[in-house]
Amino acid sequence: MTDTATRRPRLPVAGLTAMTTLDYPDHLACVVFLQGCPLRCGYCHNPQMLEPRKAGSEEWAGIEAFLERRQGLLEAVVFSGGEPTLHAGLAEAAERAHALGFKVGLHTAGIYPRRLQALLPWLDWVGLDVKGAATDFDRIVGRPGMAAGHARSLALLLESGIAFECRTTVHWRDFDLASLRRLALDLAERGVARYAIQLARTGQCLDPDYAAPAPGPPGGEALASLLATLRPAFERLELRS
Repeated sequence: MTDTATRRPRLPVAGLTAMTTLDYPDHLACVVFLQGCPLRCGYCHNPQMLEPRKAGSEEWAGIEAFLERRQGLLEAVVFSGGEPTLHAGLAEAAERAHALGFKVGLHTAGIYPRRLQALLPWLDWVGLDVKGAATDFDRIVGRPGMAAGHARSLALLLESGIAFECRTTVHWRDFDLASLRRLALDLAERGVARYAIQLARTGQCLDPDYAAPAPGPPGGEALASLLATLRPAFERLELRS
């Protein structure tokens, strides 16, 4: 939705990280978090960002004013969430950020491939969350019918030539070493070159069961051994905690 009075996009801003070196590879960036996500992953550690709301007319104006002050200081803007592609005004916001001279990054679960496709002309990098294999995706996210959209988004990124990485948040209630290995090798076979495995944080989870110790988590040596066997399949493979 666009504010016709100001011609600015209307986006519900949930937060702003003014400076980070972690959210856009090799670039100094800010992160704009947008409110609302239809997924209900049990390990979600930002449950306060899940419920959607209408955007105030000045929310994006404040972000744009911040970006204008940071021209020449920051290199990139990353849109995150929540699920940022939930919002129709995101493509216009990305275009405006690009026009100010920033590279534009996106963190997404890829569940709205048409929105992602509309964004592609303005994107320089994407972090695509891969929640699990196609047969497990909907169970992990707690919503039916999400896996097909994600698969289309991955195909779009592979076709686009835009730099991207896939990342999987691993909670051992959802994975074991064998299923993680199968997922990683499937992504490599599809052409994914950069992959990150992120160990879920259990300090705050949407589902309280995910904050409790997982049954039978693998030891560090077993995970390290798996990573060693997977590394040749990727240009870059990272473990993040």
